[in-house]
Amino acid sequence: MGIRGLMSFVEDYSNEFFVDLKLRDTKIIIDGYSLFHRLCFNSNLELRYGGDYDSFADVVQKFFESLFACHICPYVVLDGGCDITDKKLTTLKDRAREKIQAAHSLSVGGGGNVCPLLIREVFIQVLIRLKVCFVQSFSEADRDIMTLANHWNCPVLSSDSDFCIFDLKSGFCPLNSFQWRNLDTIKDTQDYYIPAKSFSLDAFCHYFNNMNKALLPLFAVLCGNDHVNLPIMETFISKVRLPFSSKGRRYHRVLGLLNWLSNFDDPTEALDNVLKSLPKKSRETVRELLCCSMEEYQQSQVKLQDFFQYGTYVCTDALNLGLPGWVLAALAKAQLPPFISDALVLRRTFLHTQVENMQRPNAHRVSQPIRQIIYGLLLNAPSHPEDKSPNTLPSQLLAFNEVERIKTNIKTSTVYVKQLLKDHCDLSKLAEEMWTPHPGRLSALLPAICER
Repeated sequence: MGIRGLMSFVEDYSNEFFVDLKLRDTKIIIDGYSLFHRLCFNSNLELRYGGDYDSFADVVQKFFESLFACHICPYVVLDGGCDITDKKLTTLKDRAREKIQAAHSLSVGGGGNVCPLLIREVFIQVLIRLKVCFVQSFSEADRDIMTLANHWNCPVLSSDSDFCIFDLKSGFCPLNSFQWRNLDTIKDTQDYYIPAKSFSLDAFCHYFNNMNKALLPLFAVLCGNDHVNLPIMETFISKVRLPFSSKGRRYHRVLGLLNWLSNFDDPTEALDNVLKSLPKKSRETVRELLCCSMEEYQQSQVKLQDFFQYGTYVCTDALNLGLPGWVLAALAKAQLPPFISDALVLRRTFLHTQVENMQRPNAHRVSQPIRQIIYGLLLNAPSHPEDKSPNTLPSQLLAFNEVERIKTNIKTSTVYVKQLLKDHCDLSKLAEEMWTPHPGRLSALLPAICER
């Protein structure tokens, strides 16, 4: 998630909203997605030629060595697959287009930030080597991070502005003010600490007329986060007299909405006033969507502390899908990538953008036969829809969607599955079966690998 314009806004009020920290001797919950992106984009790495992975691995190792030197115990939480309700689909497509434009710029010698394809995997390899505890959430990790941080009463490290909305007991440390490269020592001791800043939600609310913290989730969805982007909300914005700001439209909206919301005692009163400005026929639909989106800022039911202490990961959404236990365990341990859960749950995957010749087909086309086999294994489909055997399933059950790059735009392409083994058993036994010697496995897999 993320609230447009909020991070730059609070940083402009750094003296009012942040307190200085000398961070040491604590647990810290790290937003893995934010961290590996920041380390990738802020370490002078080469991003144009497929990935400066050795240098990236060194940067990641040095980061965690700085934490260890200060006796900071990190717990990294990685995002998983897309939300099963698919409510971020529009945002994901917009971001995919932005990445394509950045990759195109890099490909012709310009600037831009696009993570090389294997950055996430290299990041995880370093975590394993350094024995840093980590988990992969089933979907977006923000709520899980907030819930764990409050359970352990320790700070969160991220660059996601949503953590300015969560009520965190020990605060939120933005990555851009986390000076891990500049360790200092406590006076007259040899004890190292990391200079950092912590966002104070109490100071933030106090600044806006002692605003009720419970109003902040409504502020987030009105301001526009990754889940809500309703054109009809512009009707409400146009009718609210927001104060003028010379710092841009987003800054103007953030400041105006906070001032406006500070006049209300609770979210119900404020939401009723929002709906009054909308056409009657739209009010209940908008209410339902806004209330649903506000729930994204409530505590998660997932108890990550159980995973870190006992190795058990329980997610109701995942369990309700009826996925095999070995799949859920492998996803939580990041032994399977989010690509797998997206394919299993949504029958759709986003193929990652990379720097390449934008006038040619994207390089993912080369590996499409392998992905078709993966889709077939996940689906247990008996054959391709063109196969006229009696066991053929309807073609819509054998199709997966891939969002891919076509020149400098995106396109959703339909890909049909391929069967690896005709006598293959169900997904619940796949993990053990794939390690069982079978003379036909290699001969079945090689033609697909060599097809292109």
